[in-house]
Amino acid sequence: MCKNIVALAESYYKAMGEKNISEVEKFLHPDVTFIAPLAKTQGKEPFLIETKKFMDFMESKTIRAVLGSNEKQQAVVIYDVNFPSSVGKLHAASYLTFDNGLITKIELFYDARPFGQK
Repeated sequence: MCKNIVALAESYYKAMGEKNISEVEKFLHPDVTFIAPLAKTQGKEPFLIETKKFMDFMESKTIRAVLGSNEKQQAVVIYDVNFPSSVGKLHAASYLTFDNGLITKIELFYDARPFGQK
């Protein structure tokens, strides 16, 4: 049975926006790879530690678009994240790869300069 990749990606990011770490965990493969401008992890537990820090810092998340391919088991999620005034609004995109309905790879794309990175 083929999973609806767009629905899975959207549900995953809704759980992130709701700061529901236990729900986020349900979408992850045990050996998930995470690559972002300011972090890189391998495995579910290290990823969840970083994700919890992120969720504690963010104020809200708004999904702008979700595109995906059931055939390729990939999705792209475009969203905005609101942080405290020191950072403000961040525009981001996430490229997700799935296997049997679980996320195996997450690649984030955003401008890291508001976090003091160039």
